[in-house]
Amino acid sequence: MQTSNSRTVTAAEPSAESMAAPVRWWRSWWRSLSPTRQDRFAALAPLASVLMFMAAIIASFWYLRTEEVDREQEALRRDVEYAQQRVRLRLLERQEQLMRMARDLGIKELGRSDFASRSEALISQYPELQSITWLDDKRHVLSSQAAPTVATDQLRVPGETLNQADAVNAYQQAREMLQPIYVQSQGRDGEPSPLLQLHVPINSNNRYVGELLGEFSVDSLLRYGTPTEVMARYAITMRDSHGHILAGTPLTLRKRTPSELLNFRAIANEYEVPVSPVGNSLMLRAQAYRTSLGVVGSGLFWLVGTLSAMTAWMLLATWRHTRRRQRAQEALVAETNFRRAMENSVLTGMRALDLQGRITYVNAAFCQMTGWSEQELVGQVPPYSYWPDNDYDNLHSQLREELSGKTIVGGFQVRVKRKNGTLFDARLYVSPLIDAHGQHTGWMSSMTDITEPNRIREQLSASYERFTIVLEALDASVSVAPLGGAELLFANKLYRQWFGSQAEGHLQLVAKAGVLPARRQSRRGEDEDLAGVSDSLTDARSENAEIFVPDLGKWLEVRSRYLSWVDGRLAQMVIATDITQRRLAEDQAAAQAEKAQTASRLITMGEMASSVAHELNQPLTAISNYSSGMLSRLEKGTLTEEQMKFALEKTAHQAQRAGQIIQRIRSFVKKSEPNRTLAQVSEMVNEAVELAGIELRRRNVQLSTHVAERLPPVMADTILIEQVLINLMKNSAESIDHSDRPPGQRSVELRVRPQMFENLKGVEFTVEDTGKGLPPEVLEHLFEAFFSTKSEGMGIGLNLCRSIVESHHGRMRAENLYNGSEVIGCRFSFWLPLATMVETTTLATSTESIPRTIA
Repeated sequence: MQTSNSRTVTAAEPSAESMAAPVRWWRSWWRSLSPTRQDRFAALAPLASVLMFMAAIIASFWYLRTEEVDREQEALRRDVEYAQQRVRLRLLERQEQLMRMARDLGIKELGRSDFASRSEALISQYPELQSITWLDDKRHVLSSQAAPTVATDQLRVPGETLNQADAVNAYQQAREMLQPIYVQSQGRDGEPSPLLQLHVPINSNNRYVGELLGEFSVDSLLRYGTPTEVMARYAITMRDSHGHILAGTPLTLRKRTPSELLNFRAIANEYEVPVSPVGNSLMLRAQAYRTSLGVVGSGLFWLVGTLSAMTAWMLLATWRHTRRRQRAQEALVAETNFRRAMENSVLTGMRALDLQGRITYVNAAFCQMTGWSEQELVGQVPPYSYWPDNDYDNLHSQLREELSGKTIVGGFQVRVKRKNGTLFDARLYVSPLIDAHGQHTGWMSSMTDITEPNRIREQLSASYERFTIVLEALDASVSVAPLGGAELLFANKLYRQWFGSQAEGHLQLVAKAGVLPARRQSRRGEDEDLAGVSDSLTDARSENAEIFVPDLGKWLEVRSRYLSWVDGRLAQMVIATDITQRRLAEDQAAAQAEKAQTASRLITMGEMASSVAHELNQPLTAISNYSSGMLSRLEKGTLTEEQMKFALEKTAHQAQRAGQIIQRIRSFVKKSEPNRTLAQVSEMVNEAVELAGIELRRRNVQLSTHVAERLPPVMADTILIEQVLINLMKNSAESIDHSDRPPGQRSVELRVRPQMFENLKGVEFTVEDTGKGLPPEVLEHLFEAFFSTKSEGMGIGLNLCRSIVESHHGRMRAENLYNGSEVIGCRFSFWLPLATMVETTTLATSTESIPRTIA
């Protein structure tokens, strides 16, 4: 027994130890909490217990109510299925009776008179049976009997054809399946009709001969087929597959009160099943009437709920009061800590003096600035340890003014000594120190280290001085003026030398350069309008123009840009640079370019001199022959008047031809100013072909021309464009001549056609030859000045051609022609825009010379 007791005690010891461990942990955790948190947890415990009690009560009532709802739902389901069985049996009985009639009709045991009497007996005996119709295999009505309650427009007349869509579909199904078919009838307006149709096929010797159509009233079927006790407990309705009510009156769900919502009455207790043998097209739905208050409606529930709510409310009120006290305490502690942290983290040194000048308070920033601790500074009297030795008199004077109340609003600057002996600049602001009772107890000073701002200010001053020196030394005039105003905001030395110190020169430059400022307006409207456009104007790129100022006798290049001035106003900066020497150099270069063009034409005509002489020799020889022939005829006396007239006409034509050749050569070679006019493309091509054809015929090169019909005119200088065409055709002839092509392959083709370039309409001139082409290294430098592939060439022909084309806003290019990998020729082409594309640009630049543009 002792052994047993000892074992029992030993087994119980670990259990007591295990129970003591959580208790010790709980005590240690509770003691580690702050008093505030202990009060918070103590206030939450009663609230949690009341909430748990209320949750248990609500769960109990919820469970009881759920059980009640489940019982009601189960009773509803049983009653609805019972009613569905009764309706189903009634339908099956009527179906059986109609099938017997169909069988008798199929074996011809039932005539029309017998059909009428039997149908009338069935209709009168069974109220749900509204009509019985006998149809043949063509859907024609042979006979029909209907109840007196059937409307006149729904009666079936013998000889009528059944045309309703739903009835026709059911008719076809019954015919194919030879089985009774139920279908929900549709009204004439397409809405569901409260009639149920039964299509029973009629067979005669296994052959379909028609059908028997029975129509049932869904309302009567519901009324006489549903048990009375079921209809007393529920609201019974018949519905189709789309939920439309065919018979019966459903319960109307009115707006629920809060008590009804708590009593689980927001959702109606209902159940529906399909009616066999009709199927899902006819549904029987029942909605239960609410006759009892239920568990939630009992007084016990509300009594317990009210008591629990009152207890919870009182606990919440106590808890809120405790929380309010805790928040006030926490706010006080937080405010104290915040003020202390703010004083210690602010970068401005704070110092408080009493009325006698004794230091009563300094913050951490003041101690950090001076290097002395708070214990060393508090209690000091003048002279203070942070005063420099050589500034005692000045600082004593300022302190006396400070104590007497003579404070400076903007503060004053002093020198302060650190504990390590170094000095720094500081600004002091002094204000009276007023306590909570409104008494003046001393002075509060704030000190800021301004050593770095002073250094930056000095650097800015030096930088501004350097910037001003650079602007004054510029060889360009710089001026700034506000938009819409005549005030000169800035002007450098050169501007003042040219225009003085007024804004008239600035406005004159702006007006002549074509960059007009905003119009003058009222101050009120100016602020509103300029605010909206300042951002876009200041972001815009600078504009420049070249103008001549007669008062100075100089050409100036003017650049302008919008900017925001230092006071926020929108201003315009104008930079004018003297470009007189550059303009003179450009004019000289333009004159040299014009001379180069004339020289190029002279060189071209010099190279074509022998061909021109040969061309002139033909009309001169013809004139000589006609003259000699007429003289010999006159001597013999055989020259008639008609023969003389014919010879003189030929002589005059040849003389005119020689004169035209000479005139074309003179107009081509003659030095003249460029003159851009509306030119017809075909005329320019004919003139160029006439002159270049001489050279091509001399070199035995065949020229073919293809000019598109009805080409629009271009704005061009005809002489210059003819020069480009002649040079291209002459170069093509020389390339063919140097490549030693046989006679059948010595041809140059000139094509002129309309062509689009960069979405612009224009005309493209193309010259193709059958020469040896151009090497790749030559194509890269072909249009450069003084680059030539001829030993005797000057290298300005193609460069001038491209310059002429580009001065007409066109483009020029060159490329080789290939047959596989073999080069079979070269193609030069240039494109000129139509006159409508360049009229505006041409008018704007009509005062400038083309040689200058080429340069």
